[in-house]
Amino acid sequence: MARSIEAAPERNGAWGEEKRDAVPCSKPTSDESITSDDAGTVDEIVQDQPPALPFSKARCIALVATVAGASFLNTVSGQAVVIVLPTIGRHLDIPDSRLQWVVSAYNLTFGCFLLLWGRIADIYGKRKIFIWGSAWVAITTVINPFLPNEIAFDLFRGLQGLGAAANVPTAIGILGTTFPPGKAKNYAFSCYAAGAPLGAVFGNLIAGLIAEYASWKWVFGVIAILAAIITVAAIFVIPPPKHTLHQDGASVKGSVDWIGAFLITAGLLVLLFALTEGNVVGWRTPWVPVLIVVAVALVVVFVLWQQHLEKTGKQAPIMKVSMFHSKRFSAAMLIMGLFFSSFSGWLVFATYFYQDYQGQSVIQTTLRFLPTGVMGLICAFVVSQLLSRVPTYMMLAFGNVCVAITCILFAAPIPPHTSYWAWAFIGMILSVIGADTAWPCLILFTSHSLPQADQALGGALVNACGQIGRAVGLAIATAIQTAVMAQQRGVSVEDAGYMKEWEDASLAGIRAANWFHMALGLCSLAVVLIAFRGSGIIGKIPAGNVKRNEQSAQPEAGRKAADEEMGISESDDAKRISK
Repeated sequence: MARSIEAAPERNGAWGEEKRDAVPCSKPTSDESITSDDAGTVDEIVQDQPPALPFSKARCIALVATVAGASFLNTVSGQAVVIVLPTIGRHLDIPDSRLQWVVSAYNLTFGCFLLLWGRIADIYGKRKIFIWGSAWVAITTVINPFLPNEIAFDLFRGLQGLGAAANVPTAIGILGTTFPPGKAKNYAFSCYAAGAPLGAVFGNLIAGLIAEYASWKWVFGVIAILAAIITVAAIFVIPPPKHTLHQDGASVKGSVDWIGAFLITAGLLVLLFALTEGNVVGWRTPWVPVLIVVAVALVVVFVLWQQHLEKTGKQAPIMKVSMFHSKRFSAAMLIMGLFFSSFSGWLVFATYFYQDYQGQSVIQTTLRFLPTGVMGLICAFVVSQLLSRVPTYMMLAFGNVCVAITCILFAAPIPPHTSYWAWAFIGMILSVIGADTAWPCLILFTSHSLPQADQALGGALVNACGQIGRAVGLAIATAIQTAVMAQQRGVSVEDAGYMKEWEDASLAGIRAANWFHMALGLCSLAVVLIAFRGSGIIGKIPAGNVKRNEQSAQPEAGRKAADEEMGISESDDAKRISK
């Protein structure tokens, strides 16, 4: 039933001046989500008074910068280590056949523990898990470069991924529960989304400069310092939750579905391990397809077990399967997997093109990627403005088209000696425009689609889809590249060997992989046009605002009122999710 309340101070823009007014809002009745097929559908409304900020302008900026730092740090941790990988291999005497595990150990634990940490964060509070996760990354990263052997080194890389799996999804959850719908929330999610592409660029830059002028160990030192800064900042700027499930008596032992946690963690671990090793030992190795089958079986059993728990209500599941009854929500997760696979796959093979094919130094390669960092900053600001004005499906479609064009530029038979500024520069600009346009739309949609109690889980789910998409796409792209190189060289796939500088076969393999990445981008585009057409504007600013203290104390109330004003309807499936 509608009621009128005194409005909180209106802000002109996201961080502007104050004035007061009175507006109606609807009183929420429960923690409802909007994952119906109508989620995101909006009526034409007047963009009147944006919701007030939950804190002061300075604290809001500091909070967004801190949680966006988790996304930035996660990408830096992966990309910077890739650059110094050969140096690490020589120092620790790691053979080339096992060198990829320095990177894969981190990716495995990160991808496999996202859902578990997301559930734990929703019980104990996102702030606490974010802080402990960031501190864990700092501690393990400091120790890592001083370990004397391969096994210990890889083990601590895995432990770093465990910390990242704790702070990355909780960062999305913190933003989702702190900011009500409006410009401030759009700004926040755009800044968070910019963290990943910027992390990739600065990871290259940091590692390149350190590799050129200092010891490789300082790569880990810089990462540890960044993690420590994020930890300290989080203690001061992220507010403690007003209420947690743990305060209601919930505990990890009694509230976490440990059977489901084991099934999904083991399933993802086995799948990512098989995909990682398949390109090393060969896909015809008997145990590789066996592990893939086992992994799929574990995931299927996990889904059935989650359905059972949700139906019986005996225990809260790790993941509510009913959320996937919404075709649009399921499509969003599929888009995340396809799009992230296309973008990150291109990023890997663009690095191969410059370092392995053209023989460029680390610094020269880094300089070629530098425009993506500059454009990423610009794009984050522009997208934050467009989220409240442009239909979501148009932004998602535009992002996918940009990345697909980038892949075409690197796949087309353009002479490799052609000037960087004539084509590669254009591809670099388009790639980050695409990533920084699509990624905030997807995480903002996920945040709007789930109740407050599941915000960290939503962050875990969207990141897990991206990780799985990346692993599957990279495995297939590498297999395509290897097969094309073997055909060009007239040898078997097993004897294809490594890429060589300025060799036609190596160039053909890279181009074939990028054609595959382009196809992934087009598949993602097709899903967008089919599932999201008519979805409205997910970042639309609701007419009117809600009392400031009510929004900070009950952000779900503000979101529910905003959803009703935007004409978002909720299906029976969505209502079951929030129960």
